[in-house]
Amino acid sequence: MLGGLTGWHLLALVVIILLLFGAAKLPALAKSVGQSARVFKGEMKAMKEDDAAAATPPAPPVTGSAAGTAASSAEPGPDTKP
Repeated sequence: MLGGLTGWHLLALVVIILLLFGAAKLPALAKSVGQSARVFKGEMKAMKEDDAAAATPPAPPVTGSAAGTAASSAEPGPDTKP
């Protein structure tokens, strides 16, 4: 689609943009485009971090019964004869 553009086409496009927006408004327009690109980049980075966090499975929780079983076998209770 844009493969047929030459240097002259791009130069004509720049001249038309200068005529439409004026030289005074171009710095503000460039600043706005730069800020938009920065916000977009930040959002993309946040999405990648969210995907990476979702990809790692959470560690299984330690249940109290497994820890309690080991402790009860080490210590004799009132029902256990020494």
